[in-house]
Amino acid sequence: MGLSVQSYALATGLIFIVSVLFSMLGLGGGMLYVPIFKWLGLPLKAVAIPLGLLLNGITTLSAFIRYKREGLVDFRGGLPAALAGMLLAPLGAALVQYVPHNLLIVFFAVVVSLAGIRTLMQSGRGEPKQLASKGKRMVVGSLVGGAAGFIAGLLGIGGGFIVAPMLMELGYPTRQAAATTAFIVTFSSFSGFLGHMAEGHVDMLLTGLAVVAVIAGSQLGAWFMANKARPEWVKRLYGVLLLAVAIKLLLGVLNI
Repeated sequence: MGLSVQSYALATGLIFIVSVLFSMLGLGGGMLYVPIFKWLGLPLKAVAIPLGLLLNGITTLSAFIRYKREGLVDFRGGLPAALAGMLLAPLGAALVQYVPHNLLIVFFAVVVSLAGIRTLMQSGRGEPKQLASKGKRMVVGSLVGGAAGFIAGLLGIGGGFIVAPMLMELGYPTRQAAATTAFIVTFSSFSGFLGHMAEGHVDMLLTGLAVVAVIAGSQLGAWFMANKARPEWVKRLYGVLLLAVAIKLLLGVLNI
């Protein structure tokens, strides 16, 4: 793919920063990893999306391990969503080759924009005081987890931007929602990545550097979220980042 030394260094640094920020909410960062690879000139469907999914899964897995140590993961409530996402992610991966490039970018930008707006709207709310019933958590979680998995395979993102708000709506405190989101999204990310692996386009140097960056960044971000971060501050920063990415993607489609 012919990347320069500067491009490898820039990609590694950006991926580290993204993994720190997104692991705070239990997200993989795929919605930023994919644009980063696209801006570096890598093919969207053959390289950027599969690599984004791989890094997304590693980020959330690394963050999940840290959150598990803190006792913040709700395995019983998150398992139905995780399984549904894992099953539907390969379907999204199989359909990506049939979606036009610019349409995929616009869809990606719209989804990211909605996630950013919703996050900003929720940033001023206090922490929920009551968790929804186990039955409701299982039904809603399965539906939303399945949708998140499909989008993960189609767009190269883990779907956590859908899962995290859903968990908060079900009454999860921000830290527990982040931890359980990391658990759920890990399944859909790796499942979607395996669905893309048939293409076989892998830059081993870029992948190796990126894996090291996301492991280090996600551990730092998860530790900071569990021990230091203010939930409302994290939500606001996340919302602004998502809107900035969406605007950049749309400007690229319009050649502005």
